[in-house]
Amino acid sequence: MFANFEVATGKVIAPSIGPTRTNEDFAAHIARTIATDPDARWIFVVDQLNIHQSEALVKLVAKECAIEVELDRKGNLKHLKAMASRRTFLQDPTHRIRFVYTPKHTSWLNQIELWFSILARRLLKRGSFTSVEDLRKRILAFIEYFNRALAKPFKWTYKGRPLKV
Repeated sequence: MFANFEVATGKVIAPSIGPTRTNEDFAAHIARTIATDPDARWIFVVDQLNIHQSEALVKLVAKECAIEVELDRKGNLKHLKAMASRRTFLQDPTHRIRFVYTPKHTSWLNQIELWFSILARRLLKRGSFTSVEDLRKRILAFIEYFNRALAKPFKWTYKGRPLKV
Protein backbone atom coordinates (compact mmCIF):
# COMPACT_ATOMS: atom_id res chain seq x y z
CA MET A 1 0.00 0.00 0.00
CA PHE A 2 1.12 3.53 -0.84
CA ALA A 3 -0.73 6.60 0.38
CA ASN A 4 -0.21 10.34 0.69
CA PHE A 5 -1.05 12.46 3.71
CA GLU A 6 -2.04 16.03 2.87
CA VAL A 7 -0.59 17.88 5.87
CA ALA A 8 -2.80 20.99 5.46
CA THR A 9 -6.08 19.05 5.72
CA GLY A 10 -5.11 15.78 7.41
CA LYS A 11 -6.66 13.78 4.58
CA VAL A 12 -5.25 10.69 2.92
CA ILE A 13 -5.19 11.15 -0.85
CA ALA A 14 -4.68 8.84 -3.82
CA PRO A 15 -4.03 5.54 -2.01
CA SER A 16 -2.66 2.66 -4.07
CA ILE A 17 -3.13 -0.92 -2.94
CA GLY A 18 -1.53 -3.74 -4.86
CA PRO A 19 0.27 -7.07 -4.48
CA THR A 20 3.80 -5.65 -4.84
CA ARG A 21 5.85 -2.63 -3.79
CA THR A 22 8.35 -2.18 -6.63
CA ASN A 23 10.06 0.86 -8.16
CA GLU A 24 7.48 0.82 -10.94
CA ASP A 25 4.59 0.50 -8.45
CA PHE A 26 5.79 3.55 -6.52
CA ALA A 27 6.36 5.61 -9.68
CA ALA A 28 2.84 4.65 -10.89
CA HIS A 29 1.44 5.70 -7.50
CA ILE A 30 3.18 9.09 -7.76
CA ALA A 31 1.88 9.48 -11.34
CA ARG A 32 -1.70 8.80 -10.15
CA THR A 33 -1.24 11.29 -7.32
CA ILE A 34 0.06 14.00 -9.67
CA ALA A 35 -2.87 13.34 -12.01
CA THR A 36 -5.26 14.49 -9.26
CA ASP A 37 -3.91 18.04 -9.82
CA PRO A 38 -1.64 17.97 -12.89
CA ASP A 39 -0.53 21.62 -12.77
CA ALA A 40 0.20 21.83 -9.05
CA ARG A 41 3.58 22.01 -7.39
CA TRP A 42 4.10 18.79 -5.46
CA ILE A 43 6.40 18.15 -2.51
CA PHE A 44 6.55 14.53 -1.37
CA VAL A 45 8.12 13.77 2.01
CA VAL A 46 9.52 10.25 1.93
CA ASP A 47 12.06 8.12 3.72
CA GLN A 48 15.26 6.94 2.06
CA LEU A 49 13.91 3.62 0.81
CA ASN A 50 15.49 2.72 -2.53
CA ILE A 51 12.14 2.78 -4.40
CA HIS A 52 11.82 6.46 -3.45
CA GLN A 53 14.99 7.18 -5.46
CA SER A 54 14.51 4.94 -8.46
CA GLU A 55 15.23 5.40 -12.14
CA ALA A 56 11.49 5.04 -12.88
CA LEU A 57 10.77 7.94 -10.52
CA VAL A 58 13.44 10.14 -12.10
CA LYS A 59 12.01 9.45 -15.55
CA LEU A 60 8.50 10.30 -14.33
CA VAL A 61 9.56 13.59 -12.71
CA ALA A 62 11.62 14.54 -15.77
CA LYS A 63 8.65 13.86 -18.06
CA GLU A 64 6.13 15.71 -15.86
CA CYS A 65 8.47 18.71 -15.42
CA ALA A 66 9.56 18.75 -19.10
CA ILE A 67 13.19 18.18 -18.14
CA GLU A 68 15.32 16.37 -20.66
CA VAL A 69 17.43 13.55 -19.27
CA GLU A 70 19.93 11.66 -21.36
CA LEU A 71 19.23 7.98 -21.94
CA ASP A 72 21.54 5.27 -23.23
CA ARG A 73 20.72 2.87 -26.08
CA LYS A 74 18.69 0.64 -23.76
CA GLY A 75 16.59 3.54 -22.47
CA ASN A 76 18.32 3.72 -19.09
CA LEU A 77 19.46 6.96 -17.50
CA LYS A 78 22.92 7.83 -18.72
CA HIS A 79 24.19 10.26 -16.09
CA LEU A 80 21.93 9.52 -13.12
CA LYS A 81 22.84 5.89 -12.47
CA ALA A 82 23.83 6.19 -8.82
CA MET A 83 21.15 6.49 -6.15
CA ALA A 84 22.83 9.62 -4.74
CA SER A 85 22.65 11.43 -8.09
CA ARG A 86 19.02 10.38 -8.58
CA ARG A 87 18.19 11.63 -5.06
CA THR A 88 19.88 14.98 -5.86
CA PHE A 89 17.80 15.27 -9.05
CA LEU A 90 14.55 14.36 -7.26
CA GLN A 91 15.04 16.84 -4.42
CA ASP A 92 15.94 19.79 -6.67
CA PRO A 93 13.86 22.74 -5.34
CA THR A 94 13.50 24.24 -8.83
CA HIS A 95 11.41 21.25 -10.00
CA ARG A 96 7.61 21.48 -9.87
CA ILE A 97 7.60 17.96 -8.44
CA ARG A 98 10.21 17.28 -5.81
CA PHE A 99 11.00 14.95 -2.96
CA VAL A 100 12.22 15.69 0.54
CA TYR A 101 14.01 12.80 2.24
CA THR A 102 13.74 12.34 5.98
CA PRO A 103 16.91 11.34 7.83
CA LYS A 104 17.31 7.65 8.63
CA HIS A 105 15.46 6.38 11.71
CA THR A 106 13.06 9.35 11.85
CA SER A 107 9.79 7.84 10.67
CA TRP A 108 7.98 10.03 13.23
CA LEU A 109 8.81 13.04 11.00
CA ASN A 110 6.89 11.54 8.10
CA GLN A 111 3.22 12.14 8.81
CA ILE A 112 1.94 9.32 6.60
CA GLU A 113 3.77 6.94 8.96
CA LEU A 114 1.73 8.39 11.83
CA TRP A 115 -1.43 7.78 9.81
CA PHE A 116 -0.36 4.20 9.02
CA SER A 117 -0.18 3.62 12.77
CA ILE A 118 -3.78 4.86 13.08
CA LEU A 119 -4.81 2.45 10.30
CA ALA A 120 -3.04 -0.42 12.06
CA ARG A 121 -4.60 0.33 15.47
CA ARG A 122 -8.15 1.04 14.27
CA LEU A 123 -8.57 -1.47 11.45
CA LEU A 124 -5.81 -4.01 11.05
CA LYS A 125 -4.78 -5.00 14.59
CA ARG A 126 -7.85 -7.02 15.48
CA GLY A 127 -9.31 -7.24 12.00
CA SER A 128 -10.58 -10.40 10.39
CA PHE A 129 -10.62 -10.44 6.61
CA THR A 130 -12.04 -13.12 4.35
CA SER A 131 -9.72 -12.38 1.42
CA VAL A 132 -7.15 -9.95 0.11
CA GLU A 133 -9.96 -8.21 -1.79
CA ASP A 134 -11.95 -7.89 1.45
CA LEU A 135 -8.89 -6.34 3.13
CA ARG A 136 -8.47 -3.92 0.22
CA LYS A 137 -12.13 -2.85 0.32
CA ARG A 138 -12.06 -2.38 4.11
CA ILE A 139 -8.89 -0.26 3.92
CA LEU A 140 -10.41 1.96 1.23
CA ALA A 141 -13.64 2.25 3.26
CA PHE A 142 -11.61 3.21 6.33
CA ILE A 143 -9.77 5.89 4.33
CA GLU A 144 -13.09 7.31 3.12
CA TYR A 145 -14.44 7.32 6.69
CA PHE A 146 -11.23 8.83 8.08
CA ASN A 147 -11.23 11.64 5.49
CA ARG A 148 -14.90 12.42 6.11
CA ALA A 149 -15.03 12.17 9.92
CA LEU A 150 -11.57 12.27 11.46
CA ALA A 151 -9.17 14.12 9.16
CA LYS A 152 -7.38 17.11 10.63
CA PRO A 153 -3.79 18.28 10.56
CA PHE A 154 -1.56 16.60 13.12
CA LYS A 155 -0.56 18.87 15.98
CA TRP A 156 2.96 18.31 17.28
CA THR A 157 2.85 18.13 21.06
CA TYR A 158 6.40 17.19 22.03
CA LYS A 159 7.47 19.22 25.06
CA GLY A 160 10.50 17.23 26.15
CA ARG A 161 14.08 18.33 26.08
CA PRO A 162 15.58 19.44 22.77
CA LEU A 163 17.33 16.77 20.74
CA LYS A 164 21.10 17.08 20.45
CA VAL A 165 22.45 16.98 16.94
